[in-house]
Amino acid sequence: MRLLLAEDERELSHALTAILKYNHYSVDAVYNGEDALDYLLNGTYDGAILDIMMPKLDGLTVLRRAREQGCAVPILLLTAKSEIDDRVAGLDAGADDYLTKPFATRELLARIRAMTRRQAEITPSVLQVGNLSLNRTTFELSTAAGSFRLAGKEFQMMEMLMSHPGMRITTEQFMERIWGYDSDAEINVVWVYLSYLRKKLTTLEANVRIRAFRGVGYTLEVLP
Repeated sequence: MRLLLAEDERELSHALTAILKYNHYSVDAVYNGEDALDYLLNGTYDGAILDIMMPKLDGLTVLRRAREQGCAVPILLLTAKSEIDDRVAGLDAGADDYLTKPFATRELLARIRAMTRRQAEITPSVLQVGNLSLNRTTFELSTAAGSFRLAGKEFQMMEMLMSHPGMRITTEQFMERIWGYDSDAEINVVWVYLSYLRKKLTTLEANVRIRAFRGVGYTLEVLP
């Protein structure tokens, strides 16, 4: 399960990232609101944890803008503020839950489990673009001509593309969201995996293609 953590206090962010990874979550950590909004709108996440007091954009602004642009990722707000008005403002802006600092680790984990469980109940298990479908439960990529069970990173890349058909995704975004900030992998690994996926689309006789835009990124589009 993949989470976005937006917290500008580096020590707290590192501690939370370590706790979440220990509990089997994959985590992308960012330290300001602008990056948080960019990741929310362009990434594929099961949930997000936003601090309200962040530089560049505060957490409430990130939340409002993400919801206005159709982002349905479950969002938990973290803040040092405890006033009722702040909690109400966050929930009215579209937050799924609210946790005041300081908090117990067990409560944070319980709230993450609760909000992602609710989202799983309403998130479609199968993505469909053209004649191509991707089963998020079985990792199967299929058309009427056949199917492949995708390996982990192939699945994540295909899920990113099929969750945002027509949207351009950069090589850097693939690297950051799938391999992570600290990966030693070379950037050409993205091209290798995209080549694998293109071959599978051809074999499946899919009426979609992964189109490259030089210097911009890649997009999934339905063939005319």
